[in-house]
Amino acid sequence: MAKISMPKGSPTIDMTPMVDLAFLLVTFFMLAAQTRSNEPIEVAIASSISDEEVPAKTMVMVTVDEGGVVYLNPGPYDVRDKIAAEMFKKYNVAVSPKQMEEFKKMSSFGCSVKDLPAYISMSPQERNNLKTMGVPSDTIAFPRNELRDWLKIANQQMLLYGKDKFNEALADPAKKEEPKPEDFKPKWVLKVANQAAYVHAKKVIDTFRDLNLNNLNFVTSLEAKPTIKVK
Repeated sequence: MAKISMPKGSPTIDMTPMVDLAFLLVTFFMLAAQTRSNEPIEVAIASSISDEEVPAKTMVMVTVDEGGVVYLNPGPYDVRDKIAAEMFKKYNVAVSPKQMEEFKKMSSFGCSVKDLPAYISMSPQERNNLKTMGVPSDTIAFPRNELRDWLKIANQQMLLYGKDKFNEALADPAKKEEPKPEDFKPKWVLKVANQAAYVHAKKVIDTFRDLNLNNLNFVTSLEAKPTIKVK
């Protein structure tokens, strides 16, 4: 019987489908990712020897720059539209769905509620170059303490949001440990420029105290590292 001669040579593997899959995955993550803009103000903070972590998923942060201008990050992405909707309704300010979606992606802002729609419509570069009066935070320089209203509404909405997230974590069959209710409550953070006058920080602290939001964390630096780290 004649022998069958097998062709000699090394086997080859076509990598084209794998490359196509890799590019599809990269494209998916690029389209699905939710980007956040940079902070409109950078401040040099004071030093400290304490070290505490504050999770970003429950954080509400107020920033005060050297001139006393107040900026607010009202909460995480998933709940900030509810917070903003309550504020716009309270101050009778109209915004479009597109503006609301853009607001969810923003970091901090430093303007009044009535100026917020125009601020949202600006490009990130225009926001960085804009000199704002800050979030109105007292009734001496401004007609109303809008910061108080923001924090009050943020507290209400963050408690509801945290309760839902806690129940989800509690019902998760894959959880490694029992969730703690305090981990899902809003975490209040104050970041003040180290050259800012104390009176500017005090008016913000007084606003927190007026709302009985006394669990206030201060952002400081420890050997060039932030002592309140955001996960």
